[in-house]
Amino acid sequence: MVAAALIAKGYAEVGDGFAAGVIVALAVALVYVALGAEGAEAALPVLRHAPELAVGGLLLALATGFFPLALGEPPVSHRPAPGEHVVKVGALELFTPLLLDLGVFLLVVGVLTTLLHQLGRPPGVGGR
Repeated sequence: MVAAALIAKGYAEVGDGFAAGVIVALAVALVYVALGAEGAEAALPVLRHAPELAVGGLLLALATGFFPLALGEPPVSHRPAPGEHVVKVGALELFTPLLLDLGVFLLVVGVLTTLLHQLGRPPGVGGR
């Protein structure tokens, strides 16, 4: 919930996808400490997809940053532009800074969770 609040904060101020990703990774680390590597991976089967999350987040962040170049605009341009119609889901506005924050969030969660996975196993034990 705290991570979601940090990302949603971006609608009033600068968002913080990095801090939100670190908070989620810390929660995953706590599960690793409490249950061990085997128990954490059994309790949270989504952990085996952490590398894919990292790659997806990286691609989303890069696309958000460099897609405007294809349109002849500066990198990381704000879309929709100020004064244009913004699509809303409830009170949340969907615009490019949100996509960049989500990309950074996924990248940080994926990388840190992959590191936890690698560090949580003794040397010589199989796994990803």
